[in-house]
Amino acid sequence: QVPLVESGGGLVQAGGSLRLSCTASGTLFSLNAMGWFRQAPGKQREYVGHTTSGGSTNIADSVKGRFTISREKDKNTVYLQMNNLKPEDTAVYYCRLGEGRAALTPGSWGQGTQVTVFP
Repeated sequence: QVPLVESGGGLVQAGGSLRLSCTASGTLFSLNAMGWFRQAPGKQREYVGHTTSGGSTNIADSVKGRFTISREKDKNTVYLQMNNLKPEDTAVYYCRLGEGRAALTPGSWGQGTQVTVFP
């Protein structure tokens, strides 16, 4: 497991924005996929999006048009920009570092950061 540190979560009103960051410790992981999942209370963890080592990105349909993923490879950091947040986006958001170039499984998990969106 690679240590992953997330930050940027918090409390925000609906319609607001947050940017989550996730940094992987250790060697440079520019050849690894990185991405995000989330888990709302009482629900299963669900995929949000990811970026591959080649720079391609994919976003879940549920957040497409509102969330974007970006990455700074030289900083081992991936970002999740969340705009026009809705109460249903409330969840713990988890960073994921894949062991391969394109997929997030198998991989390492971050500890999670709470995002709470109130009406």
